[in-house]
Amino acid sequence: MAKGTMKYIGKGLEEKKEKKAHAKVYLIKDRCKGCNFCIEFCPKQVLVESKEFNIKGYYLPKLVEIPGEKECVGCGYCSFICPEFAIFAELKDEEEH
Repeated sequence: MAKGTMKYIGKGLEEKKEKKAHAKVYLIKDRCKGCNFCIEFCPKQVLVESKEFNIKGYYLPKLVEIPGEKECVGCGYCSFICPEFAIFAELKDEEEH
């Protein structure tokens, strides 16, 4: 190898930290029809049915409030499965964690 090449090999690996993706879940309350698909099919099981309901009388989903143990990873499956497009997840910036 050329002189000085070794200092660049593996440079990105040392600086790379292992980080989990976390997301914030948004709900358009008045679109929700309480089908609970988002709750039932969430791969991380971070959604539960709340006691809050919308103007149509449907109970709304909410995030499980156990930080560090069960957190949304932003896979987007809830928005994919929702027939009313009432829920979506957005990845948080690193400084918001």
